[in-house]
Amino acid sequence: MAENGAAPQQPQVKMQILGQFIRDMSFENIVAQKGVQGDVKPDVQVQVNLDAKKRPADNQYEVQTKFTVTSKNKDSDDVLFRMDLDYAGIFLIEGVPEAQLHPFLMIECPRMIFPFVRRIVSDVTRDGGFPPLNLENVDFMGIYRNEIARRAAAQQPETPAVN
Repeated sequence: MAENGAAPQQPQVKMQILGQFIRDMSFENIVAQKGVQGDVKPDVQVQVNLDAKKRPADNQYEVQTKFTVTSKNKDSDDVLFRMDLDYAGIFLIEGVPEAQLHPFLMIECPRMIFPFVRRIVSDVTRDGGFPPLNLENVDFMGIYRNEIARRAAAQQPETPAVN
């Protein structure tokens, strides 16, 4: 206990975004290239992949968010546009226990840079000739849980076939 009778405090968690940048981006306006006949009823699908790695400097990590946005015509399955965006942030993280670092990197860090990703997607789709696409909030915790479950299932030994 501390001198004033209070329990000792846990280390203060500190997270600072040191930088963020577009690592890679492409936008393909397929409608302009091929043309689409009839009414267009867009169906937008978004895929998200995450990655994180330690940088050489102490307590610095690079977190990558990779978004693939595909818009198809519901009636014909013709692709209207496709956008790939690889967006990264450099974070200074202190005070996070080692056991909680991986989920912190894969959940909290992407949450911090997501508003910038949303803005880029909106601007690029608008500049590409479509109505601005405002991405819904992404459940980074759900993505993390699904990936952990997928990895656990992949590590399960397969039952040998009986002849």
